[in-house]
Amino acid sequence: MAVGKIGMVGLGRMGGNMARRLQRDGAEVVAYNRHIEKAQELAQETGIQAAGTLQELVEKLPAPRVVWLMLPAGAPTAEHIHEILPLLATGDILVNGANAFYGESMTQAKEVEAHGVEYVDAGVSGGVWGLQEGYALMVGGKPEAVAKVEPFLKILAPGPDKGWLHCGPVGSGHFVKMVHNGIEYGMMQALAEGFAILQGKTEFDLDLAAVAEMWRYGSVVRSWLLDLTAATLHKDQVLADIAPIVADSGEGLWTAQAALQQKVPAPVITLALQMRWASQGKDDYAAKLLAMMRNQFGGHAVVQEAK
Repeated sequence: MAVGKIGMVGLGRMGGNMARRLQRDGAEVVAYNRHIEKAQELAQETGIQAAGTLQELVEKLPAPRVVWLMLPAGAPTAEHIHEILPLLATGDILVNGANAFYGESMTQAKEVEAHGVEYVDAGVSGGVWGLQEGYALMVGGKPEAVAKVEPFLKILAPGPDKGWLHCGPVGSGHFVKMVHNGIEYGMMQALAEGFAILQGKTEFDLDLAAVAEMWRYGSVVRSWLLDLTAATLHKDQVLADIAPIVADSGEGLWTAQAALQQKVPAPVITLALQMRWASQGKDDYAAKLLAMMRNQFGGHAVVQEAK
């Protein structure tokens, strides 16, 4: 049963699979991507309608239109908003699904609403598994705007009555997603450190994959992140070909900053963020200086870096 039409702008790893899930489960999707071949390929695969321009996408949608932007946060999202806003009409809804800073979303909402268009900020979690498992959706906006998006939220979520939440006014969706990602940093760091300790106890010759698999059942640390860890270790416990570099995409920093502003102690999230920076070589100079201090006061040997 069709639930209406929605425009999807941005068909990357998240946006493409969201369009697939929507089309598969009863929505009619009109999709646009700056590289038009992506939209055309998805149209051939799924039956969605490909739009060659944002103008064409808007023309293919009935009023009030729902247009969901699934683009990188920052300039790409802002540029598309400026481009599509003059094409929309009063009562249309623009959904920003980027991993955006909540304050930026609140500012964008004022610009969008000045044109008579409603703005909904949507934090989306689920990654590459979202097509199969569904997405966790945290949305902010006016109740009447969210109500128009609700049929699509119910399809994208793991179930119509679970995995999505109207968190509050504009900005609240991205704020809840920001904190969600901060928690994710801490959980991932704890799992990584724990398995590093297990791996270091060489005299026990522990089967890390077996430990992870066992913990998945009945343990208080069982979680989806543990499931993914177990799958990784089942394939490769040595990880010799993996560089010890972990990127950070912003949400952990924003969460730590929010904690500081509110004077809420959040040492686990903050330290997990700093460990990601350390993995990127951002502690190299400090470590070198520490080695030289030990050399100066105690005569401890300094390891020369290989050239």
